[in-house]
Amino acid sequence: MEMIPDTHRLLIARRVPEAVAERARSEFNAVLADRDMDAATAIELVERLAIPAVLIGKKSGFKAKDIAKLPQSLRIIANASAGFDHMDVEAAHARGVVVTNAPDALTECTADFAFMLILAACRRASEYERIMRDGWRKAFGMPDMLGKRVNGQTLGIVGLGRVGRAVARRARGFNMRIVYTDHHRLPPELEQGAEFESDLKSLLPRCDILTLHLPGGGETLMTRETFQLLPRGAVFVNAARGSLVDEDALIEALQSGHLFAAGLDVYRSEPDFDLRLAGLPNVFLTPHMASATEDARNWMGFAALDNVAAVLAGLPPINPV
Repeated sequence: MEMIPDTHRLLIARRVPEAVAERARSEFNAVLADRDMDAATAIELVERLAIPAVLIGKKSGFKAKDIAKLPQSLRIIANASAGFDHMDVEAAHARGVVVTNAPDALTECTADFAFMLILAACRRASEYERIMRDGWRKAFGMPDMLGKRVNGQTLGIVGLGRVGRAVARRARGFNMRIVYTDHHRLPPELEQGAEFESDLKSLLPRCDILTLHLPGGGETLMTRETFQLLPRGAVFVNAARGSLVDEDALIEALQSGHLFAAGLDVYRSEPDFDLRLAGLPNVFLTPHMASATEDARNWMGFAALDNVAAVLAGLPPINPV
């Protein structure tokens, strides 16, 4: 591809790993943010420097009002994540701007992390770790501090997409029965023995452990009503989107003992999450880190750059949204 070193062809409006930054500088003469930009700052730079491509983050996610301000020179908005609920895709398409994502880059690491949340919540990892950090001077007997078995349990998966299927593969190694619901039933070669339920309400009573793997931007799935449909003593895990959960209802279910425990990586408000969750001993909490490995984050960035390279070369995007 022809290089134009004296012209900025890409704005990266979020911080990225150094390997991604180095490729962006050398291949696109990119303008790189030293902090996550807001939408207004990103738009101002795109317009002033006539940059044809921008790699955005959640903070710089373009809503319809932002996209209306974009110059005609912009050709592609690249997301370095699978999700794109932080922007208005329809508004971008209406302006003739290509939108891409990175659907495969974080699948395996996110699935690893989700299964860690399952194990940590079931086996009281947060409580055990706290005991050790406090100095552990009291012995425990057979009836004390008992967790919930994972092996052989029924795992409910809401959303059997890329990540959901990767979690299911890990669950089979634990001899778990897998039940799922999604917008439609998957073909047998993708189900791999998982049992389909046509709706959430019929799925929930079957679940010893429930894990969410849906994109955000839709309705709140887990409410007081739906939490109560889970069997008493179930475990709830969410490494998808915090917007899927009514956190008041979740806290009530945890406090009442209806839920044995929860493993959470995402929250309705981030990073200003509900501190009541931190005060509950039966919650294992992480700060939205499911894709946080060097391999995954580099792959995410490179996938975005691959899409930018294709579109600026006049080729179809690799991962169009």
